[in-house]
Amino acid sequence: MGGIVAIVGRPNVGKSTFFNRLIKKREAIVDAVSGVTRDRHYGQSDWNGIDFSLIDTGGYVEGSEDIFQKEIDKQVNLAIEEADAILFMVDLVEGLTGMDETIAQLLRRSQKPVFLTANKGDNSKITESISEFYALGYENIYPVSAINGSGTGELLDELVRVLPEQGETENTLPRFAVVGRPNAGKSSFINALIGEERYIVTDIAGTTRDSTDTKYNRFGFEFNLVDTAGIRKKSKVKEDIEFYSVMRSIRAIEYCDICLLMVDATRGFDGQVQNIFWLAHRNNKGIVILVNKWDLVKKETQSIKLFEKQIKEKTAPFVDVPIVFISTLNKQRIFKAIETAVTVYNCRSNRIPTRKLNDILLPIIESRPPPSFKGKFVKIKFCTQLPTPHPQFAFFCNLPKYVKEPYKRFLENKLRELFEFNGVPIQIFFRMK
Repeated sequence: MGGIVAIVGRPNVGKSTFFNRLIKKREAIVDAVSGVTRDRHYGQSDWNGIDFSLIDTGGYVEGSEDIFQKEIDKQVNLAIEEADAILFMVDLVEGLTGMDETIAQLLRRSQKPVFLTANKGDNSKITESISEFYALGYENIYPVSAINGSGTGELLDELVRVLPEQGETENTLPRFAVVGRPNAGKSSFINALIGEERYIVTDIAGTTRDSTDTKYNRFGFEFNLVDTAGIRKKSKVKEDIEFYSVMRSIRAIEYCDICLLMVDATRGFDGQVQNIFWLAHRNNKGIVILVNKWDLVKKETQSIKLFEKQIKEKTAPFVDVPIVFISTLNKQRIFKAIETAVTVYNCRSNRIPTRKLNDILLPIIESRPPPSFKGKFVKIKFCTQLPTPHPQFAFFCNLPKYVKEPYKRFLENKLRELFEFNGVPIQIFFRMK
């Protein structure tokens, strides 16, 4: 991953439109793949082969002028602390405002690269009014049009230059990240796991600025625990914590192999948890769902079976995910949680030899070929697993574009049935023979 980019600016300068433009191409592909809705505040984009996460800090602001002011302070501080680069958006039509100056002042404290992005630069007259923005003290101003996309290329060229290097981390140990909403019990889980005396062999500085890796080595298991819990104690304000936890989760998810998604049983598998789930899925990470505080749920109203069913309805079509019911307070099934994560890690690195894959799958495909499309028949001749860190399969056929989503799902289900891919997203591609 190429890091996190935040878009900041006062309300109505076009942050969301620009955000949507940058992620549109990606979202369109992603949505076609898994058919799930996304939280509108973060998504992924890429430029020249460099992927990055994009955060739109807009949409968090409601209320009067002075509330705006407070909200904007919060958002800018958030961006300064969490992002690797910041797009500071202003509006060329309205010109320079006091609020723009306030934001510029806040951003000056930051050591992060800031790109002054002047929106609505659609015609030359407006572009003339750009000069007043030099008063904000930035050497370069990037005029763009969020609506038609002009100017975006030059901005992105400069932006990706300053993002952190991509590449897998050198460390070969599996990396498990504990993610979830605030107060779901992430810290207690990690403490229960590590024990008060902390069985830490070494503290490895995390690949990211602030998630530290703890090397865990007990009971014959060895892995790095990406600890994002309990890092941010500064803000006690509820919305902050929610938004921080999303930022945190994005960071942790991008740099891990397996996500242990912590769900508070008393709150259920709600919207925010679902967002984190789909974020992990979209990043092709292994997922284990841990239902914590099960001891607090009234058993007469809720059974484990029913709870699992409700979760699976919300993660459909990706239902092949292990769910472990734990209690960090009573240290129940903590070990089972880790055992499951290790199993999922092994599933994620599962490699099926090409010959075996073809011997088993081709007869199945022959007996149930893809439906014909406009009188044309799709013939799949060969399949292979691609050499990627997570399971991806290529099926070679005569008419790749005629293979529709339901048949892809059929193949995915067969792969899950026949081989071990529990808890791991599978990607399937059809290619021209």
